[in-house]
Amino acid sequence: MADPRVAVVVMTHNRVDELLTTLARLSRLPEEPPIVVVDNGSDDGTAKAVRARFPAVELVALEANVGAAARNLGVARVDQPYVAFCDDDTWWDPGSLSRAADVFDADGRVGVVTGTIVVEPGGEEDPVVDELRHSPVPSPDGCPGPVLLSFLAGASMVRADAYRAAGGFEPRLQVGGEEALLAVDLAASGWLMVHIAEVVVHHLPSPTRDPHLRRRQGIRNALWFFWLRRPAGAALRRSSHLMATMARDRHSAAAVVAAVRGLPWVLRNRRVVPPDVEAGLRLLDEPQMHSRARQYVS
Repeated sequence: MADPRVAVVVMTHNRVDELLTTLARLSRLPEEPPIVVVDNGSDDGTAKAVRARFPAVELVALEANVGAAARNLGVARVDQPYVAFCDDDTWWDPGSLSRAADVFDADGRVGVVTGTIVVEPGGEEDPVVDELRHSPVPSPDGCPGPVLLSFLAGASMVRADAYRAAGGFEPRLQVGGEEALLAVDLAASGWLMVHIAEVVVHHLPSPTRDPHLRRRQGIRNALWFFWLRRPAGAALRRSSHLMATMARDRHSAAAVVAAVRGLPWVLRNRRVVPPDVEAGLRLLDEPQMHSRARQYVS
């Protein structure tokens, strides 16, 4: 049945073929969600193709690539209380939008629901799902699933009011671990982020992605995050570990240089998380530092 509680925001950039396939799948969902596509300045005919093939989809065609902040513009266009995110190479399983919305309805503490990610075409679970399932962060009584202190935007639904109040995604981060900053800001405001196994999102990794750019931005964003929100000792420990274990090449060097150049902005916006959130982050430090799913490689 159509579900009036949910909308879908899809972020895309120069992947017209993948996007059209994803929109076809989303358009067949039984929940019949309104779909907003935010095109990050594509020059491959994306906007024209979406208008021609999916006239019911609301298209926001940007002149420049604003990265993950494109999702903020999408959320601003919808009235539904819950918003599911997709990248142009991810899509939601039939019924999963409603299952996630049911979690929000049942527990007003929940700000983000992250589902189980199934990697296509093989249909196996993404390795990060095991980390979500066994999150060491303590769960309050009655919590509907394991509590997280970050989430995967392409496989998550947000409570729109909570998302807007937290400011959405930081434009400076572009794409690559951009969720960490927003996640701890949500947690600092008292919102829970949970993993719900029965909510399923499929991911068919695009062959057109730039892994070197994603790695550079991921390393830079991780270093920025540590110093934006962690106490000095934790920030130093995590930064030192990252720099000791990352590949020694020009892409890593460029990431560190970019991080250092952004230091004045980081210091101006530094706001250490509350002690309870930091306690949860400390529980995640060791698993994250040794996670196969979180290695910066390309």
